[in-house]
Amino acid sequence: MHRFLHRDVIAVAAGLVAPLAVAAVLVPARTHISNTDVALVLVVVVVAVAADGHRLAGVLAALSAAVWFDFFFTQPYERFTITKSADIRTAVLLLLVGLAVSQLAARARRLQVIAITDARYLSQIHDTAELARSTTSPSQVVDKVKQQLTELLTLRGCRFEYGSLLGHPARLEADGTVIVGHKPWNVDERGLPDEEVELRAFGNGHYYGRFMLQPMPGAKPPLQARLVSVTLADQVGAALDTAVTGQGE
Repeated sequence: MHRFLHRDVIAVAAGLVAPLAVAAVLVPARTHISNTDVALVLVVVVVAVAADGHRLAGVLAALSAAVWFDFFFTQPYERFTITKSADIRTAVLLLLVGLAVSQLAARARRLQVIAITDARYLSQIHDTAELARSTTSPSQVVDKVKQQLTELLTLRGCRFEYGSLLGHPARLEADGTVIVGHKPWNVDERGLPDEEVELRAFGNGHYYGRFMLQPMPGAKPPLQARLVSVTLADQVGAALDTAVTGQGE
């Protein structure tokens, strides 16, 4: 956590300082280069800051670029005043382009993270499916999925109960929603409930048991993680169904 906080501080500082530093370097040449060229250079700075995907840093860089463009490159110099309409348009465009670029960079970074996370999820599903096909012991699949669920959902404990349903605990549904007392529970805002949450395992339409999930306080697994968890539970159900079917033959 401290590492990410440190990175955030650096990103925000860069958003504030980098446009000022570049603008200061360009000041001696301001009589030889056009304001449009200066604005383009400052946009590049905003892109460089926003490339890390930190939205706030990108926004601050865009605002800082517009402010220092006004201060250093529009007449009267070194005053926060713009008298020429062309400079006003350039400053406004610089701000708008900088803001747009920062948003796009943040979105691209977020999509990259999602893609990496998806690959990790798919790998877990694939590994469990391979185990379910290769093993003759469904308990091995159960044990593996318990470990996976503990990681995916940030659990302090997880056990599997075979057989009949007992009580009315909170429940993780097939669509990734959590139901508490017959009402949807907003996991994204409130985290998983403090009580145990059941995740049922079905195979070929038959109920075989349920995982009883014990969340860590404040755990907020994303929807993708919850959907993957449901898929893993289904694989356990399929393994148990195959074992039962094999015994009956």
